[in-house]
Amino acid sequence: MTGPGKSHGRLTIGASIQPRDLMADRPALKGAWTAKVITLFPEAFPGTLGLSLTGKALDQGLWRLDPIDLRLFGEGKHRNVDDTPAGGGAGMVLRADILSRAIRMAMQGRPDDRARWPLVYLSPRGKPFTQTTARKWAAADGVTLICGRFEGVDQRVLDHHRIEEVSLGDFVLTGGEIAAQAMLDASVRLRPGILGNAASTEEESFSNGLLEHPQYTRPATWQGLTIPEVLTSGDHGKVAAWRQDEAERLTRERRPDLWEAYEKLRK
Repeated sequence: MTGPGKSHGRLTIGASIQPRDLMADRPALKGAWTAKVITLFPEAFPGTLGLSLTGKALDQGLWRLDPIDLRLFGEGKHRNVDDTPAGGGAGMVLRADILSRAIRMAMQGRPDDRARWPLVYLSPRGKPFTQTTARKWAAADGVTLICGRFEGVDQRVLDHHRIEEVSLGDFVLTGGEIAAQAMLDASVRLRPGILGNAASTEEESFSNGLLEHPQYTRPATWQGLTIPEVLTSGDHGKVAAWRQDEAERLTRERRPDLWEAYEKLRK
């Protein structure tokens, strides 16, 4: 399976059961934040994570992505990973013993402290993924995500490994791969050096409990619509006040749940 990598200066190299072409010979800086993803479709990664700033940072070794093929831990000629639900019912359930093998490999040498290294099953019954969750994951050493398929996973493996359940939203996907990419994108971009401008993450939606204010750029007039005069006034104090007012207005109108929480914090 996978053993501890040998350090070569700031670079670390480790063996992996992961197909080599998915790794794309990307370097990993020593101590780089790492995302391990247990999935039946490792070829789905990096997907959109390989584009734009997250992709550039991945190529530079600022973070590491390690898709782990669950099928390799399956049993029999066809490497089966699932079985019928106990008690009957439609669909199939990922087996505890199979998934546990993959988890043990993924967590080998990783901190047992879940604050330092979250172990997460992407599930529609989990607690909602939020910007706070992204900040928590970004502050950790890395994260291991389990992408479900079929009717879910055996509850015993969740209990045994103290796995946290997190949901992307109140809807059901065919698998966790899309959710994993979304959550990793939200987390990776908060890591130092990824965006290159810390102020960008401080002013965007949810960072202070509010939705982001409207944005404008050139041309000054388009389709008879002009940029609000305050934004071209050069008065930074007035600009800041306008943006705060607009953020509060949008949050109050569009997300009363966020507005209620924001109001409680201000009291």
